[in-house]
Amino acid sequence: MTDAVPTPEDLDTLSLQLGRPVRDVVEIPARCVCGSPLVAATAPRLSSGIPFPTTFYLTHPAATQAASRLEADGVMAEMSQRLVDDPDLAAAHREAHRNYLSERERIRIAAGIEPVWEIEGVSAGGYPERVKCLHVLVGHALAVGPGITPLGDETLERIAADFSPQRCVCAESWDSGAEVPAEDLSRHVRLLRRREQEQNEPQTQAQTRAQTDEEERR
Repeated sequence: MTDAVPTPEDLDTLSLQLGRPVRDVVEIPARCVCGSPLVAATAPRLSSGIPFPTTFYLTHPAATQAASRLEADGVMAEMSQRLVDDPDLAAAHREAHRNYLSERERIRIAAGIEPVWEIEGVSAGGYPERVKCLHVLVGHALAVGPGITPLGDETLERIAADFSPQRCVCAESWDSGAEVPAEDLSRHVRLLRRREQEQNEPQTQAQTRAQTDEEERR
C-alpha cells in the first residue's frame, strides 16, 4: 500500500507524538481517518545497532494513554489468567505471536537488514503465553486488522470511549504546530548516556590524577 510508506510529514508527526526524534520507521501500517499515523512499523535492528523487538510501535497519544489506564486497572493480569483458563484463547494468542514474528520478518526484509538473531523467536507484549503490554497488543491489532490478535481487538473495544481509529482526536492529542524534537531524550537514550558517563568517569579521574602528579613533580 502506498500510504504505508512514511513521508517526511509522517516522520515529523511521529516525533511530535512521541516527544523525541522517531527512529528507523519502515512503514505506517495504521492511520487515523484524518491520515495521521497511529502506529510505526520499526526495523528490528535500529541504526544504532540495538535490537528492537517491538515491530508495531503504538504512537498516538490518545491510544497510548487509554492503554496505560487499562494497564493500571489490572487488565493485563486478568487477560493472562484467562489465557491459563481458556485453551482456545491461549491457542489464538499463540497464533497471534506467530503472526507478529512473520510481520517482523516482512518488515526486516523491507528494511533491507540482516536477520536479528538476538530476538529470534521473541515477539513482544508477553506473547505467546501471557500479556505484559497492552500498547503492543493495540499496535498489533491496528497494524494487521481485526481477527489476528483477539486480546488486541478486545483492548481496542475496551478503550473505544477514549480512542478509535475511526474517530479523529488528533487536534487535541498533540501540538502539531510545535517544534519537531531534534534531540532524543527518551528514557532509553538517557540510560545509555548515563552508562557511558559512568564508564568514562574512572578514565577521567585517572587522567586528572596523572596531571596533578605531573604538576607536583615540576
